Amino acid sequence: MPPVHSPHLPADHACLIVHGSDKPGIVAAVSAMITGIGGNIVAFDQFSDDHRGGAYFQRVVFHRPDFAADRPAIEADIASTLTGFELEWELTDQSVPKRMAILASKQDHCLLDLLWRHRRGDLPVTIPMVVSNHTTTAEDVRSFGVPFFHVPSVAGPDKSESEAEILRLLVGNVDFVVLARYMQILSPQFLERLGVPVINIHHSFLPAFIGAEPYRKAKERGVKLIGATSHYVTSDLDEGPIIEQDTIRVTHGDTVHELARRGADVERQVLSRAVLWHAQDRVIRHGNHTIVF
Repeated sequence: MPPVHSPHLPADHACLIVHGSDKPGIVAAVSAMITGIGGNIVAFDQFSDDHRGGAYFQRVVFHRPDFAADRPAIEADIASTLTGFELEWELTDQSVPKRMAILASKQDHCLLDLLWRHRRGDLPVTIPMVVSNHTTTAEDVRSFGVPFFHVPSVAGPDKSESEAEILRLLVGNVDFVVLARYMQILSPQFLERLGVPVINIHHSFLPAFIGAEPYRKAKERGVKLIGATSHYVTSDLDEGPIIEQDTIRVTHGDTVHELARRGADVERQVLSRAVLWHAQDRVIRHGNHTIVF
């Protein structure tokens, strides 16, 4: 199926992500290449952790008339330019919104916030579906014009049956998945078969209070700050590369319920920023870290 261009996104804009070992001349070579193909750079970011051959990262957004039609030739020019530098690269069409599926459970604050931001035009994505292990949010989701699918969780440790049904819905139909307080642990086999990035929101300022009931743990510990963390999901629970975090101050007088209520506001903001940055190709994964431009 050909990509669907959005009239709400800039036409003929491309994003080039480059990473590898730092060497002299990378910036000049990329800039000259874009000029040579008739492009105009509209945004340029770079980072190196050591100019003497350290890890190098670059994000360039450029305008090039008839980009989609001429993309194969443009990609050939990029490959020819970067081969000598031994750099990895990825090129995306910024006029094609990424397809984002959402997995959710009973709690709806992150789910409805993403749907609301999308309807306002604040998130440059399409949402082909919401999948939930509960039906409590079905009508709310459908009111946004988004298909809702109910896949009940299977009791016991073996989740293969429900995971297989979710994979049937997702594989080949989405570019990334967001866990909007989806209260199920995804197996390594599920993540491998899915094959696209998965973004989670954890209701804690990781690495503190990993796992379940972090607000109760925070209350018991007597912390003065609570927060939220959005990260990519890996096979290690709550250990994936962090995209965004934020905190708010709390006091000894806040109950567990009040911590959860106030924390929900932070969760919404942190997750929406992480989703936006991923959709805009601003996040580069490097081991267990991210570079966010």
